[in-house]
Amino acid sequence: MLLAIDVGNTETKFGVLDAEGSVLHMWRVRTLTNRTPDEIGVFITQLFAAAKIDVRSIDRIVIASVVPKLDFAMVGACKRFFNLTPTMFEPDKQSLMPIESERAAEVGADLVAAAIGGVARYGSPLIVASYGTATVFTAISRAGAFLGAAISPGINVSIDALVGRTAKLPQVALDPPQRAIGRNTVEALQAGIMLGVVGATRLVIERFSEELGGRTRVIATGGLASVVARSCPAIDIVDPHLSMLGLYLFANGLRTA
Repeated sequence: MLLAIDVGNTETKFGVLDAEGSVLHMWRVRTLTNRTPDEIGVFITQLFAAAKIDVRSIDRIVIASVVPKLDFAMVGACKRFFNLTPTMFEPDKQSLMPIESERAAEVGADLVAAAIGGVARYGSPLIVASYGTATVFTAISRAGAFLGAAISPGINVSIDALVGRTAKLPQVALDPPQRAIGRNTVEALQAGIMLGVVGATRLVIERFSEELGGRTRVIATGGLASVVARSCPAIDIVDPHLSMLGLYLFANGLRTA
């Protein structure tokens, strides 16, 4: 089985996939950059124990990381606790998807992994909307190439910035507003935040579709994808496993090459 690790700025996803690429287990945990290899290894093996997965059943590990500071510790944990040297997924060195943006090495590994998974599952052209630390819209051409992206602050980043700079605004649950005109502070925040995200999503999708040559299927992924999708008909499908599938395809390609 494959252990796929997607290290993001806010969350790290650990996924166990079988030989057919189905996600058997997936965990989302906070990304803590000061963890040692032993701390990471113990944490992962505890997750495995709770799910009753034998560590020895893992025969491959792939890591996509946008947090270079954690790479050494993550690799060390894999070597010590799984006796495996993981393969690092690097967008500019993989061959599953052409990168047509100007600086391929700067493209986030998680975005490319999700794009690869998205095209494999839904075809192209495609728009992938990722709602995480940043809100990122990725455009994949009809020919299946990674064209580029639009990046904005993530929902929680925006909330934290707003609340942190104001004395009386509370933290709020990310619930769809029942009306646009909030009648109290919580309603006003929910309306402004959620309608703002939905409006931005609709506009970016509209502009992307024009540049891609017509109405394009939109797949949402990331921790807050389902929250946005409930209020945004422009999103066709929510799929939390796109990056896991992309990493599986990358690992499978390496194995059969």
